[in-house]
Amino acid sequence: MRISTIQAFNTSVRGIQDNYSAAMRTQEQISSGKRLLSPADDPVASVRLLQLDQEASKLSQYKDNLTAATNSLTQQEAVLNSVNNILQRVREIALSAGNGALDAGGRQALAQELAEREDELYGLLNSQNARGEYLFGGFKSDARPFERQADGSYRYQGDEGQRSIQIGSSRMVAINDNGKELFVDVPNASRLEMAASSREGYIAQAGVVDEAALYPGAGFRVTIHREATDPSLPEDADTNPVIDKYSISNADGSPVLDDNGDPVPDYTDADGNPLRLALEPNADGNYDISYAGMAVTLSGNLAADDHFTVGHREKQGVLDTVRQLRQVLENPGEADIDGQRLAVALSFSLQNIDNAIGQVDGVRTSLGARLNVIESTQLENDEATLINTQVQSGLKDLDYAEALSRLSMQSIVLQAAQQSFVKTSNLSLFNFLR
Repeated sequence: MRISTIQAFNTSVRGIQDNYSAAMRTQEQISSGKRLLSPADDPVASVRLLQLDQEASKLSQYKDNLTAATNSLTQQEAVLNSVNNILQRVREIALSAGNGALDAGGRQALAQELAEREDELYGLLNSQNARGEYLFGGFKSDARPFERQADGSYRYQGDEGQRSIQIGSSRMVAINDNGKELFVDVPNASRLEMAASSREGYIAQAGVVDEAALYPGAGFRVTIHREATDPSLPEDADTNPVIDKYSISNADGSPVLDDNGDPVPDYTDADGNPLRLALEPNADGNYDISYAGMAVTLSGNLAADDHFTVGHREKQGVLDTVRQLRQVLENPGEADIDGQRLAVALSFSLQNIDNAIGQVDGVRTSLGARLNVIESTQLENDEATLINTQVQSGLKDLDYAEALSRLSMQSIVLQAAQQSFVKTSNLSLFNFLR
């Protein structure tokens, strides 16, 4: 077989170039520390690395989400701890206000502290995080959730949503609690909302007595009247004396109506006005009045044109509970009457405060459970990240011992190819003709 000179040269040069390229590639691997310099080096490993990179990105995002969730829940827990401390102090004030030896000045001092606690509580319920988001607004985290109205009452303006964040491939965790569920929907001890417009009269007891007769939005107003037993006849101490009467109407004074929109006969006269009924005392000298499944007991010295309003209210916000207690302590009255009114108000307030404390404690327990979930998920995330890193390292990182040995061998082979080329290049007839 004939081998031309040009063929020999090409074969030798190609061998040198291949050996040189192999050595250079090994040196590049050593300098970069990577086994895979291009997908062609190991297509299967390259695809697997892409999958692992995507998983690593998810794990990194989960880590950021876990940090954000921890910060949010930790801040909310701190706020709720402060809220609980304030409610405990309000409860102590309510107990102190029940001390019979306390005079009007002492009650005013307690009312002043209650006003400060009320403002502090109002501020906590409108707390914001570092990003300026309101903690207790539900999904409406960009608007103040609680607003103080002109009459001193409070209104919740957030929604009932609960924001969640993904902390794992199939795991979500709630990072806030809405203020309505936490601070507004607190069980009301009396289940009623009451207001009195009377100097010496007050509502001693109130409650729901007939669930079947109770309906949403139920409410009524009791008005006290003083007139002759028979208003159509002249007053006479013996035959037609002046007696106490009462009438039941809607809160605005209009006649109460039935389901068909017609006046209720038992409480409406022939002219369509609230019917005036005789006010009969019970065995204790108080007055029991009931309507629409609700019953109240009036006490004290009732006077003409006194008004007592009662409405169905299963829930009462904690801010309104504190406000009502403060208003009772701020308004002085006759010692005996005011003491009895205060006792009733304190009884309902203490129960409502205890309900609010229980509600806050329940959410604090939930926060602890969520923080535990975050902690365990963080450990799982760290382990998954470590495994991911180890697998990636096994696929793409270089074995330096093997690479250095291979480079040494490739260098020897390259030198041998070069020396071989030098010798074979001298195999020419011209060398023998000289």
